[in-house]
Amino acid sequence: MKPIPRLVLSEGDGPDTTVLTLNRPEKRNALSVGLLGELVAAVRAAEENPAQRFLILRGEGPVFCAGLDLDEAADESLAHRSAGLVAEALLALSGSRLVTIACVHGAAVAGGAGLMGACDMAVAAAGTRIGYPETRRGLVAGLVMTFLRRQLHERDIREILLTGELFAAERALEIGLVNRVAPTPEAAFAAAARLAESVRQGGPQAIEATKRLLAELWHSPVKADLDRALTAHMDARNSAEAAEGIAAFHGKRPPKWAPGPPRRLA
Repeated sequence: MKPIPRLVLSEGDGPDTTVLTLNRPEKRNALSVGLLGELVAAVRAAEENPAQRFLILRGEGPVFCAGLDLDEAADESLAHRSAGLVAEALLALSGSRLVTIACVHGAAVAGGAGLMGACDMAVAAAGTRIGYPETRRGLVAGLVMTFLRRQLHERDIREILLTGELFAAERALEIGLVNRVAPTPEAAFAAAARLAESVRQGGPQAIEATKRLLAELWHSPVKADLDRALTAHMDARNSAEAAEGIAAFHGKRPPKWAPGPPRRLA
């Protein structure tokens, strides 16, 4: 029996569009090492095809992506590889010459919300819940923070990261985390296609140059920020607090946090 692909590649409405579908619906499209590796390879392959101008990222099943595969996060032999591949996937999406559009529904949580944030634009179906609950697992949302710092106001970033609460697609639209909210997942995909069609009216070289300049105008490049964030993420992931937070999540119980030594913020 052939294995079920963890990532499905198909064409969009035009021959210049690649559609990538996360395909682990039984795991809420959790980001495993295998899925992340396939995603990075698929983004790079599409980018190397001169006929391609757009990439739409979506999810199969009831949700877009529930975040990191926490079974692997608890496995010391996979933890570093998993985190490194999350960083690679975010960098591949954000640094691509392609115009990348996330099409999310159901839930886009933690690393799943990170994939959404790494894309140039995002469309969410009404009813989608979005959030960054990493602190509730004893983790640090360092990698996705790289993009939140570029996209949102400081107060909104602090609220969504420090509370770890999930919020509605409409709230995400209000704070600028998504570009459009559509009534259904199908309508969200149609809205993503319309965004691509609007961009298609521009010159390909002008679009690519605009993306390059947007990246260059930041005081530090995305890769440098991701490298720094990866260190903070791994420090937290290797902590006793993360072990307790992930165990509590699997056990469906409140975590038993132990107080740590007081520290001053830098």
